[in-house]
Amino acid sequence: MSGLILAEVPFPPTVGDIFPPNIGDIGPWLSKFTLLILLAVTIVLVYFLVSYRNPQVVPTKKQWLAESIYGFVREGVAKDVIGHQGLRFAPYLASLFTFILVANVFAIVPGIQISPMSHIAFPAVLALCTYGLYLYQGFKKHGFFGYLKHATYLPAPWYMQPLLLPIEALQAFILQPATLALRLFANMFAGHMLLLVFTLGGFALLNAESIFIKPISVLSWGMTILLTFFELLVAALQAYVFTLLTANYLAGTLAEEH
Repeated sequence: MSGLILAEVPFPPTVGDIFPPNIGDIGPWLSKFTLLILLAVTIVLVYFLVSYRNPQVVPTKKQWLAESIYGFVREGVAKDVIGHQGLRFAPYLASLFTFILVANVFAIVPGIQISPMSHIAFPAVLALCTYGLYLYQGFKKHGFFGYLKHATYLPAPWYMQPLLLPIEALQAFILQPATLALRLFANMFAGHMLLLVFTLGGFALLNAESIFIKPISVLSWGMTILLTFFELLVAALQAYVFTLLTANYLAGTLAEEH
């Protein structure tokens, strides 16, 4: 019986189990990840539109939650990190936070159980949006050559500049957007892999021939439950970290000094 079960369930999992194939014959653009991105955008838009459709002096629960999320990002991220200039970026930062949070939470939703942020393409697009925004703000505030100097020049002795300038340029124009995307991707991908390993490991142990190994499957599934709650914490934390770093990069761009 155990051999029959193992024959029906492919083990170990393949790349197709981690990155689902495209849906139907519509085209290469339509995949499970694409649908999840569209679903996350829809959830965020519909929730905020419904919450603010008829604003009340005494807010409803939906309105209170929407105002709390926006107020948290506006006061706790935009204003605290960037300063008063950051208030104009609050809508972008709040949208970024809520969208990433919803997309990350998909990783623990039964029937979905994967976040689109575990595919490098989507964190990369978000990082490029942030990259374009802080470059635009930097060129607008300091001018083209002024911003290049602002981003790369350190008040150090002249003989140190040949060493410092390439390092600062690499950090400002390549490493910041790259690490912004990789941090989100790596955390969500690692969480997905851990849940997959312990879930499938439980089935593998249950189908083992030794009666002493079978009970360990319960421990493996118990770890899956524990890691699911931990993944929820990671989902919220990574949404906050991505938003916080975006605000930090904008603050550095808008600062008068390096």
